[in-house]
Amino acid sequence: MFGGFMAYRVLVLVTIGVLGIFLSGCNTKEGDFNFSGYNVLFVSFDALQASHTSCLGYFRKTTPNIDKFADQGFLFKQAIAQASWTVPSSMSWFTSLYPSEHKILNKYSTYTENEKVLSDLVKLSPEVVTLAEVLKKEGYATGGFTGDAGVSAKFGFGKGFDIYIDDAKFAGLDHSIPAAVKWIKENKGKKLFIFLHGYDSHGQYDPAAGYTRKFLDFEYKGQLRGGKEEQGRLREEGLENGSIQLTDEDARFWRALYDEKINDADARFGNFIKELNNLGLLKRTIIILTADHGTEFYEHKRFDHGFSLYEELIHVPLVIYIPGKRGGKVIKDQVRGIDLMPTILDLLKIKTSEKVKGQMRGVSLIPVMIGMTLALNAFSETDYRLFTHKRSIRTPGGWKLIYSLENDQKELYNLNNDPTEQKNLVDVERKKSYELEQELFKWLKSMNKDYDRYRNEKERVIKEY
Repeated sequence: MFGGFMAYRVLVLVTIGVLGIFLSGCNTKEGDFNFSGYNVLFVSFDALQASHTSCLGYFRKTTPNIDKFADQGFLFKQAIAQASWTVPSSMSWFTSLYPSEHKILNKYSTYTENEKVLSDLVKLSPEVVTLAEVLKKEGYATGGFTGDAGVSAKFGFGKGFDIYIDDAKFAGLDHSIPAAVKWIKENKGKKLFIFLHGYDSHGQYDPAAGYTRKFLDFEYKGQLRGGKEEQGRLREEGLENGSIQLTDEDARFWRALYDEKINDADARFGNFIKELNNLGLLKRTIIILTADHGTEFYEHKRFDHGFSLYEELIHVPLVIYIPGKRGGKVIKDQVRGIDLMPTILDLLKIKTSEKVKGQMRGVSLIPVMIGMTLALNAFSETDYRLFTHKRSIRTPGGWKLIYSLENDQKELYNLNNDPTEQKNLVDVERKKSYELEQELFKWLKSMNKDYDRYRNEKERVIKEY
């Protein structure tokens, strides 16, 4: 399954090897990053758009607790998700595989009028080894505490976990944190791998006590009211019609509610950290803070996420905190979600089997954490509910090509001077468009993906969400 990709990785692997030789003479060495036996806390703030976090320059102080870890740890300014919605993107974290490879592309692997089969990693890709499985084999107690829905155990996310909580759909951290704290107290004498997840920022989550509108800084007189039912309606309208029609004030209103939810999630996370500190665990716990994807608020005339691969969807926050390491390091190099599994294993100095080594598409980020550069292309994809089949390449130099396989539509953007992707340059920069298209299809072929079928078949749209 994985052999076709090996030649494509040679350049990156050779680069890392050269870096290793170079670094042997530096004061900061890769070997200094040895945290064998440390706990690992992996926190997913579902649907958290990078540009709405204050540590990445947002004008509102939405994420003060995440910011503290960014100030003390490693803040990655250009972290790119491998998909634009929860199910495929999250699975890429825990397998270091692209969605087309782990095969958890949608909630359903088969969806017809007479047959609906849920996607399941265990059945679709039984040979794939998850991060939790590796850590469990190394003696870690493994606990997952989630908001269900897109990270439900029924899709295979529970594989390798001793305990996996997914008993409330679209639940927030207020639901997952109490169960996590209870389990941590029961297992605090062991090496711990904790996956903590909440839908607090997601459109299908509403605060239990309602919205305070604390970030609404103008008098909104429009007809929108906010809430998951309205968000769902706007999402489906965009999918059916290609776009929705809102005013600038409508979008500002919704973004203010979004910021409120982000801020509430950050506060819950802060309380959780206090619990860990009281238990004396912070001094030996590596913390990964990230998001599976962002979400759209009319930047490209849609709401929600999944359908496209624009920056508001695949550019995500990423902070890695390591106890005892001097913090405040901002990393500008482009990195990917698939790099987190190899990075965690490298930090823990776990020697992986040849099978796991051959599986992982990502690379350890320790080289960039100690000041070197890795020029990594970032590929992303979405087959969201079979409405579309998009693939993208984002280069280290700031170029980005989005290719829709179902209709051969191409979009080319120079993110250096057009970060919000408003000017499609595909007819202007034809040479660059061609070069990136060749790279994109080279990557697709490396996965033995039958991409031509999207041009020849009309897939049934998945109506269930």
